[in-house]
Amino acid sequence: MPTSPQPETVGAYLDQLQRALKGASPGLISDALADAEDHLRSELATNPERTEREVLASVIETYGTPEEIAEEYRSMEATISGPFPKAEAAPSQAPHGFFGVIRDPRAYGALLYMLLSLVTGIFYFVWAVTGLSLTAGFAILIIGIPFALLFIGSVRVLSHVEGRIIEGLLGVRMPRRLPATSDGNVTIWARIGDALTDARTWSSLLYLLLMLPLGVAYFVIAVTGIAISLSLTLGSLWALISNRSNFSISDVPWLDHLMHTAPGLMLSAIIGVLMIFVVLHVAKAIGWLHGRIAEALLVRL
Repeated sequence: MPTSPQPETVGAYLDQLQRALKGASPGLISDALADAEDHLRSELATNPERTEREVLASVIETYGTPEEIAEEYRSMEATISGPFPKAEAAPSQAPHGFFGVIRDPRAYGALLYMLLSLVTGIFYFVWAVTGLSLTAGFAILIIGIPFALLFIGSVRVLSHVEGRIIEGLLGVRMPRRLPATSDGNVTIWARIGDALTDARTWSSLLYLLLMLPLGVAYFVIAVTGIAISLSLTLGSLWALISNRSNFSISDVPWLDHLMHTAPGLMLSAIIGVLMIFVVLHVAKAIGWLHGRIAEALLVRL
């Protein structure tokens, strides 16, 4: 297997590390790149009398080549166990089949995420819209620049927090640390330029805005599914026990009559139970899809 030439710059080292981690989850790659960049730039800062090439040659001997670091991160990730053993698999690859979803923690995590997404979606949307409005309003004032930097920083922090929620509830590997920041010698104008030209700043902002319609949709789907499945199941069982049916479907006379008979109520209870499994499958599918959206918009590579 041919070996890559020894990198002579930090950028070249990071490029080789990213290529070596090809196929790994974006969150893992993001963490590996951030860790490596912090370490390399710290070494450069502590050895100002040496060239970047000399520092890198010395660091590689102790820190490791990009290929070695990539292998260490893959091995470390493989040893970490959690409640989501196959979180990166597509919903169609579920190991337990239709009824086995009742034992799949991903389904419950996704369902909880869907219920919480209304609150987080409203908060993210209000924060983003308010921040953008105030940033535009303060642009002509002296406080406009620091406020813009503060708002951009808050967007990155919120994106990181959202990533931790996604990993905890959906089982999708997200960055576990904030991206590497510029050193203290960089001017405020350079910081603003970096923030404005960083695609992840705008994609993260887009994610915060999208979470309102997505959160509303997720919440409605979850609540509707839970309400219908539980009402059919519990309502039918109560009607069978009490010998009194409260179901009323006046627009469909034959169905209304069926729901007042024991066979009809038993069928309704069975349908309600099956709908519980359907709701869990739908929740897991939405969780998987949302994980892909989050990876595309929140992970910075």
